[in-house]
Amino acid sequence: MKDLIEQLDRFAADREWEPFHSPKNLAMALSVEVAELVEHFQWLSQKQSYIEDPGKRAAIRSEIGDVLIYLVMLAGKLGIDPLRAARDKIKINAVKYPADAVRGKAEKYNQA
Repeated sequence: MKDLIEQLDRFAADREWEPFHSPKNLAMALSVEVAELVEHFQWLSQKQSYIEDPGKRAAIRSEIGDVLIYLVMLAGKLGIDPLRAARDKIKINAVKYPADAVRGKAEKYNQA
């Protein structure tokens, strides 16, 4: 993760893009990229969403890359370690969604 962060910082610095990379702008860009990712799955059935077409998978792969890039850049601007944040959230979710109470259910934690 550290190498990715450094590579992204260099990429932005080489282009003098830092002034545009405020947390607000990065969060907005992240939202746009997530929407572009979701667009690939719009109107597909559950089964169809397991996309096998190599061209479509390549496009999805590219959007996943964009999402990760903006998420990592946003976390960096705010001094948040995204891996630690994810690990901490998994611990919170383990309490919020005890396996015995929610196994096989899709309801939200307060509806389980």
